[in-house]
Amino acid sequence: MARYRVLSLDGGGIRGLVTAVLLQRLNTHPRTAGWLDQVDLIAGTSTGGIIALALARGLDLETIRALYAEKGKDIFDDSWVDDVLDLGRIAGAEYDSTHLARELKRIFGDTTLGDLGRKVLVASFDLDNGDNPAEPVAPQDRTWKPKLFHNFKGNDSDAKTLVRDVALYTSAAPTYFPSVDGYIDGGVYANNPAMCALAQTQDSRSGLTPALDEVTMLSIGTGTSRVYIKGKTHDWGYARWAKPLVSLMLDGVSGIADYQCRQILGDRYHRVAPVFPAGTSVPMDAVDRTGYMEEFARSVRLDAAIGWIETNWR
Repeated sequence: MARYRVLSLDGGGIRGLVTAVLLQRLNTHPRTAGWLDQVDLIAGTSTGGIIALALARGLDLETIRALYAEKGKDIFDDSWVDDVLDLGRIAGAEYDSTHLARELKRIFGDTTLGDLGRKVLVASFDLDNGDNPAEPVAPQDRTWKPKLFHNFKGNDSDAKTLVRDVALYTSAAPTYFPSVDGYIDGGVYANNPAMCALAQTQDSRSGLTPALDEVTMLSIGTGTSRVYIKGKTHDWGYARWAKPLVSLMLDGVSGIADYQCRQILGDRYHRVAPVFPAGTSVPMDAVDRTGYMEEFARSVRLDAAIGWIETNWR
């Protein structure tokens, strides 16, 4: 049976380091070595979007890992002056995107989505679809909406868009980074882009469309912290919900996409979603814990994923 192979990568900020190490381990294991070379579509959101674009650009996994391990502190650099100007995180984003933009320009240069050697799908969110003079929108149709950047053929192809711009758009997480050109992190609706990727495989505008029973998908998370809110009733307002809401939203949309793909694809779908030990929390900007994240990622059991790749990917 012909196969159409999809790799889906979750968002998670600096925890993209976990994803990079997991991919390294899977791609160098004797039983699965080189499986990444067979991917037909790489989908990603936020940090997963950056990794997806880097893989499609042909960057090796060690370079991708080093981006997180060595440049993370620069990317998530928060000065006391910025804190004062932003009133903490109340009036402005926690971090400036200057350092991230510089690194993305360094690794992607002027490459466009159309220049990439692989098909990609990257989730972002457009805060105003009427803000682009090149694509006028009637006043009554002006709205915010999800935006999936891709390099498939068709009228809505984003092949001419710079890779580094898409990488910035998808990773502009609310409260962490400012919006960029009117776009924010796609994690607000698809932190796990697996279901978006599955839908894209069925888009007839993209050329030869594989049947659903030809699609196989490996979905990889960035590590989940065991978080919960005690109590049965929470009569909270903006102030109390603000802090947990971003994490709650990201975890929620990731879980539902996993359920949907599992129900539709069955055994042709596998997810690697490592969970941090009880009592261990690793926020999206935990640059002081990169050493722990690498150690954790190297300790994750991958037997099931390796067996699944052997059976369903080749």
